[in-house]
Amino acid sequence: MQTYSVTPQDIEHHWYVVDATNVALGRLASRVAQVIRGKHKPTFSPHLDTGDGVIVVNAAKVRLTGRKAEQKGYFSHSGYMGHDKITPIRSVMARRPERVIEKAVFGMLPKTALSRQVLRRKLRVYAGAEHPHAAQQPAPLAVGAVKSKRKA
Repeated sequence: MQTYSVTPQDIEHHWYVVDATNVALGRLASRVAQVIRGKHKPTFSPHLDTGDGVIVVNAAKVRLTGRKAEQKGYFSHSGYMGHDKITPIRSVMARRPERVIEKAVFGMLPKTALSRQVLRRKLRVYAGAEHPHAAQQPAPLAVGAVKSKRKA
């Protein structure tokens, strides 16, 4: 029996659409990272782009669990001493909610040239419900919304 190795000619790419309404950010990002990398396929190969494209809509309605809305921030540094900056996630969600999902998915991918290429080609995030990718005929992708453990 020989080991099967996928070739670039054998790879099929599909597109999926995900509605981020009331879905926890981490669960959404981990599922999207899995699909764009191709780990959900039996033909996964770590050195090839075997993943599928994902369109995320309603990014402004993604849910942050716990106290992340008040406590989480994004760190950036200019390279000069004392010039570090922490941007609260609340202000990023107000200005560009797409950026929150993009950064969460990027954090769940390996830091390689292939992953940056896959992220650039395969991930499309939109704040509203509309997207211009009808020509790709995206199929819906199920990402489970978490039920709250607290009693209302």
